[in-house]
Amino acid sequence: MKENMFDVLMYLFEHYYMDDETEFNPDRESLHSELIEAGFPSSDIHQAFEWLEGLAEQQHQIQPPQTENAIRIFSERECERLDTESRGFLLFLEQMGILPPDARERVVERAMALDTDDFDISQLKWVILMVLFNHPGAEAAYAWMEDLVFESLPSGYLH
Repeated sequence: MKENMFDVLMYLFEHYYMDDETEFNPDRESLHSELIEAGFPSSDIHQAFEWLEGLAEQQHQIQPPQTENAIRIFSERECERLDTESRGFLLFLEQMGILPPDARERVVERAMALDTDDFDISQLKWVILMVLFNHPGAEAAYAWMEDLVFESLPSGYLH
């Protein structure tokens, strides 16, 4: 199985963030050691930590549009990463009130920050889930996305 940074992110999210009973507070070194023991390469672990740090830092940097009628135009580079299906899904979530514009921008930025060549809608859903988990006041949207992500997973997909 080819492991990459995205697999590390999914592992962390599934084993630490989503578990309501576990308080997520391990230090970086012990978490790194645990991920090495789980079989992830050190370089992918480092990239995943940087990605998560970027998610935390970005939370305060993105300002929502000043008008509700704003239209998001994707750059050429963003269109290369986010195919038509992915961009349509983002628009759908925004129109349904699941993904506010500032969270959408976080999703796009975090998708662009992933070090993977084979980005698809299933990975986009995980990025959305991670962003909503870290977005204040998005508990209902997170729950809706969580149901969507886990309903669409083939059995045995989770680590």
